[in-house]
Amino acid sequence: MIIRPARIEDAAGIARVQIDSWRSTYKGIVPDDYLASMSYEEHTQRWRTGLSNPTRIACDFVAADETGQIIGFISGGPAREHDAVYRGELYAIYLLQQRQGQGIGRRLTRALVEKLLQAGIETMLVWVLAENPARKFYEALGGQFIRTKQVMIGGATLEEVAYGWTDIRVLQSNRTKDKP
Repeated sequence: MIIRPARIEDAAGIARVQIDSWRSTYKGIVPDDYLASMSYEEHTQRWRTGLSNPTRIACDFVAADETGQIIGFISGGPAREHDAVYRGELYAIYLLQQRQGQGIGRRLTRALVEKLLQAGIETMLVWVLAENPARKFYEALGGQFIRTKQVMIGGATLEEVAYGWTDIRVLQSNRTKDKP
């Protein structure tokens, strides 16, 4: 398994991971009709457009298995909303369900952290649905609860929780070592 920067030809693989992850993780949280309506073609086109944009400020990395298949990805960059403390943001991180719990998410996070630090960004936050069982991932990485907000997804009002790191260098430490 390798972690590498995302390329335009990864768009379909990233879209597949994103939609499959949403459907497995958010079942019973996000309205079923919304999950069913997610389109691989539309998401692939969005990722192609984003990854081919030379002015894109996001950093995107993929995890690929030994056959080259995309099994996970992470996207992040400058915080999308102004925050006095948290200048960076982890926008999205998804892994295929069968690949979770293997240390891949930690490796993806470290790749993003390296890029943020190179850009002079030393703080970061992430927004996660309050009912998402993967919240424990951010807590295990030392993310501290910041605040909540309401979001609308598929006609449903849901709560999001923000976790933050005031010094993302801690995400490079041995605490985030890969599992054997």
